[in-house]
Amino acid sequence: MPRIATGATPSPNIWNNPATYELENAAVDPDGVLERAMSERRTWAGARVLDVGCGTGYHLPRFAADAAAVIGVEPHRGLAEQARRRCAGLANVEVRQGSAQALPVPDASVDVVHARWAYFFGPGCEPGLAELSRVVRRGGAAFVIDNDATRSTFGRWFRAAFPAYDPEAVQRFWTVRGWSRTPLDIRWRFERRADFEAVVRIEFRPEVAERVIAEHAGVEVDYAVNLWWRTF
Repeated sequence: MPRIATGATPSPNIWNNPATYELENAAVDPDGVLERAMSERRTWAGARVLDVGCGTGYHLPRFAADAAAVIGVEPHRGLAEQARRRCAGLANVEVRQGSAQALPVPDASVDVVHARWAYFFGPGCEPGLAELSRVVRRGGAAFVIDNDATRSTFGRWFRAAFPAYDPEAVQRFWTVRGWSRTPLDIRWRFERRADFEAVVRIEFRPEVAERVIAEHAGVEVDYAVNLWWRTF
């Protein structure tokens, strides 16, 4: 088994710092805004769920609580192994190593797809979208969660870190392909200031990270995201 699945898009934050990224996962959306928004559009109760780019499997147990079956796909072998250990006691969860462009699941075999800050960032992800069309059953749905760089404190930091990012081009990309956009307001909430600073340092290049840390007090951050979704 290769260390990285063929064709995988690098994800330096979690690939290089999985323990710190775990702190970020725990801090994101403590109010459950994302989960409610997804479940209002397509429930996963009794469904077969595919989590693309599942990382260390943070979200797999939550889906498994209601779903009939959950498959996590992760290109990084070490992270996939961590996800398997996390879900070792869950009979309805399986973790497979693979990429979004070549999902290791059969045609028309899943009901709900979840991808959170993983691969599906707009232009360039067309091969992965073709795979979604292959694997999702008729009547199923896919959810992609990504940053809304046009607003919020986090959005301002994101624009400073990635000045070439064009949110209008990203929105056009999804819209012309038949995806719907739901803008959502969530937040980061950390237990400790040190955790906030550690996460900022894996998300942004050093000069931006240190400026963010210097200017922002406390352990909470307002954070705008887009929930992109479509049915099949």
